[in-house]
Amino acid sequence: MPLFEMTTDELVPVPSTTFAAEQVLERADLQRLLRARLDMIVEDVMVVSEEFGAFADARRRIDLLGVDRTGHLVVIELKRTTDGGHLELQALRYAAMVSVMTFEDLVEHYELYLAKVEPDGVEEARARLAEFLEDAGGEETVLSREVRVMLVAGGFDREITTTVLWLNDVYGLDVRCVRLTPYRVDNRLLLDVQQVIPLPEARELTVQLRRRQTQARAVSSDTRDWTPYEITTPAGRTEPLRKRRAVLALVTALHQAGVPATELATVIPRSRFLPVDGTLTGDALAAAFMTAYPGSRKRLGRWFLETPLHDGTRTWVVSKMWGTNTEPVLDRLLTLAPTSGYSYEAVADS
Repeated sequence: MPLFEMTTDELVPVPSTTFAAEQVLERADLQRLLRARLDMIVEDVMVVSEEFGAFADARRRIDLLGVDRTGHLVVIELKRTTDGGHLELQALRYAAMVSVMTFEDLVEHYELYLAKVEPDGVEEARARLAEFLEDAGGEETVLSREVRVMLVAGGFDREITTTVLWLNDVYGLDVRCVRLTPYRVDNRLLLDVQQVIPLPEARELTVQLRRRQTQARAVSSDTRDWTPYEITTPAGRTEPLRKRRAVLALVTALHQAGVPATELATVIPRSRFLPVDGTLTGDALAAAFMTAYPGSRKRLGRWFLETPLHDGTRTWVVSKMWGTNTEPVLDRLLTLAPTSGYSYEAVADS
């Protein structure tokens, strides 16, 4: 759609320009700026690599590689041209290549990325990813082989749009086209960002249909136990919680009811409930925890450091890593309840 300037007398069309005419470069300008404001084109995606080239053929590089909170990798390809070139074919090749990545692979590439853009954050790479992917399993996340694709260009020709619509409709892929149109207004360069496939009006329905298909496939292929639990205490009943938060909820409730942390530690595996000296929170707690347990330096994301238990002169931290031992631990914790009214129940996952 054209852009107009409103005056008191008329609507004056503002002519669009091109990135080439404005001497805007793909990598040095567009890619750099979009990397810092990725939310302009896609929501809830973390950039984990730029110019990703960990392929057998090092000449092939993904402009930006991201991951969303559900554990789907996101390939983002950028062209400043108005026809999109062969953007969709290139992006599909890249998507196939990264579809076998694991969480550990992702940590490695994210560390390399942070080393370039934020050196002080390299040691936090694993923890940041685990926190971002908490709903998908944290450090236990199994990345989906269904890779999302974002095509970003100054425009798209009919060949690209036809191909993308076919891939999305027939094969259920998540390929999106975002058009960037620059406008020169006096001395300012403005940018219009429009998602053209799928149209914003149809996006919600498209996402719902794709989610239903994905869940149906996941039921038959995912053998992990995602059973949620509701924790009941004299204060009430929680919403359905994943294992890690169910254990945390019961431990916290018992401690608030007067059960000492040292007593809680007798029924929780030692590697899942650890203390440090001092009444600590935030960065001070993280620093003390890494000093007391050097092996946790790159695994802070595995601990509920944000919700510690303070007991006397010590601070206790609960692990986020729970598997088949969840229910036995919950059963043992219930034996420490000071009164009746404490229980848990596995519930159907909606």
